[in-house]
Amino acid sequence: MRILAIGDIIGRPGRKALRELLPQLKEEVAYDVVIANVENSAGGFGITKKVYEELLEIGIDVMTSGNHIWDKKEVYNFIGEAYNLLRPANYPEGVPGRGYGIFKKNGVEFAVINLMGKVFMDCNLENPFKTFDRIYDELKDKVKIIVVDFHAEATSEKWAFGIYVDGRASFVYGTHTHVPTADEFILKKGTGYVSDIGMTGVWYSAIGMKPKEAIERFLLSLPRRFEVEDKGEIMFNAVLVDIDEETGKTKSIERIKRFL
Repeated sequence: MRILAIGDIIGRPGRKALRELLPQLKEEVAYDVVIANVENSAGGFGITKKVYEELLEIGIDVMTSGNHIWDKKEVYNFIGEAYNLLRPANYPEGVPGRGYGIFKKNGVEFAVINLMGKVFMDCNLENPFKTFDRIYDELKDKVKIIVVDFHAEATSEKWAFGIYVDGRASFVYGTHTHVPTADEFILKKGTGYVSDIGMTGVWYSAIGMKPKEAIERFLLSLPRRFEVEDKGEIMFNAVLVDIDEETGKTKSIERIKRFL
């Protein structure tokens, strides 16, 4: 199974890139499944039902998220019924939505787990390592292919997690920083890994936002309202992994970058 994992989609420019580039990539690399992090897909903060439906129409099979999933309050009204939309699984019991699921594409079942790191994240979540253990025990006899979006800030936490789940997860990739890392590897026990896929949005920006307000915040230490940068060349970041359907191990991993 060939899985195309896409980093954080930033607002309208990110959605435009998906709409125009995914058909080309389908021809080029013949992916089977598309997974994308959508927590910044509606105006740069959160997701709306309209955007969720648009992303389904574009061809996103599974949507993951992170700390910004709750920024658009209407998400509370539909996340419980949005089967393809995940929020981090290590939120406390009682939080709406779900953090993992089993999906099927072209006759092959696969699982996606969404987790959020704790280092520098200012959030009171369950330990993501232990949460993975619990979910893995539930999934391991049901599916061979297990993919994890680890939404975290610290590269050290991401790497430690990758090694911790090596041989159990098929593919672990980081999101959240919006900056792609050049460390795509197949770990010793067969797990594909990359610390961060990067974003899909306007590249000449403050990680997808208009630079002016971000620079003022750094200069003055005062709060500023950020807006999506919607002018300029759009950068598309993704990782393509080929996973053995019998063993659940990654056979190949490749970073993909395109400009629009």
